[in-house]
Amino acid sequence: MTDTQFRRYAVLGAIAVAVLWFGQEFVRSVLLVKSEQRSVTPRGDLAAFERTATDVFKATAPSVVYIFTEHTGRTVFGETRQHQGTGSGFIWDRAGHVITNHHVVQGANRVFVRFNSGTTALASIVGSSPDHDLAVLRVVRSPGGLAPISIGASADLKIGQAVFAIGNPFGLSRTLTTGVVSALDRRLPTRTGREITGVIQTDAAINPGNSGGPLLDSAGRLIGVNTAIISGTGSYSGIGFAVPVDTVNKIVPQIISRGHPVRPGIGIRAGSEELAARLNIDGVIIISVMPGGPASRAGLRGIDEAGQQIGDVIVAVNGNPVRTVPELAAELEKTGVGQTAEIQILRNGQLLTVTITLVDIG
Repeated sequence: MTDTQFRRYAVLGAIAVAVLWFGQEFVRSVLLVKSEQRSVTPRGDLAAFERTATDVFKATAPSVVYIFTEHTGRTVFGETRQHQGTGSGFIWDRAGHVITNHHVVQGANRVFVRFNSGTTALASIVGSSPDHDLAVLRVVRSPGGLAPISIGASADLKIGQAVFAIGNPFGLSRTLTTGVVSALDRRLPTRTGREITGVIQTDAAINPGNSGGPLLDSAGRLIGVNTAIISGTGSYSGIGFAVPVDTVNKIVPQIISRGHPVRPGIGIRAGSEELAARLNIDGVIIISVMPGGPASRAGLRGIDEAGQQIGDVIVAVNGNPVRTVPELAAELEKTGVGQTAEIQILRNGQLLTVTITLVDIG
């Protein structure tokens, strides 16, 4: 072998050794695939926010229930048809009372509650308040071991503080979503023509099925009842509303004891905002007064039978201007049943003030 040939073979050998040495990782990873599991990479502790979220869910989820309803109706052809509705709720006390939205159980023939344990029980409707979109159910046969939700306060909430919603969106039970208090003191119109005041706005995801479920603070306390969203599609769009717990804690005991909430009133039927606008009137027009009621005894007048004379127009309560029925209702609510209110009215262009004791118009 010549020196030239020797050098050539030496170079080729060196190249082969280099290929084998540097290519063995490629050979092992591609040609010699191993079947063993990958080792787990350790992680540190959960972040503070994660711990809070998991703690809130663990503490509160047992209090959240799944509500489904049965409705029976007839078609235009006289056929009987049944359909079901779903929603959320939470355990109020150990007596088996469950809170949800009025619209969740409205018109239902039968209502069922499924608990965290998986047990399902028939429930009766104790009563409801359409003005506040709240309803109270009572489980017919309690499964035992009920975990009432912890009650917080809504008067001292701050915009930006963390909130947690638990419910059953689209039938997916006990789903947790998180967000913040986006705004406070919103007014939410109801189908009764009144408004829910002090409403909490949140960006926690709320979807169909979340209605009636709890909105919680970072301590796991109830601060609101999820009730509505603003959405062009009917699904989550970042703006949800909850009835404040201070209202809930006032209305629910009334429904439990009476079957309905206390509604302070003076015994009138009021005209709509549209009517006032057409007549260019800034106030609440009295259409009629209840015979023998507080307004009647105080001499207030409705529209005359011939419809030629407009009724008295309520313009203020206790010195606070009122322009709409919701504003009038809010002022009467603040005064309370059995208390007197100074009602300022406009009659034939003249301002008059009368004192009326409010009654429960339930």
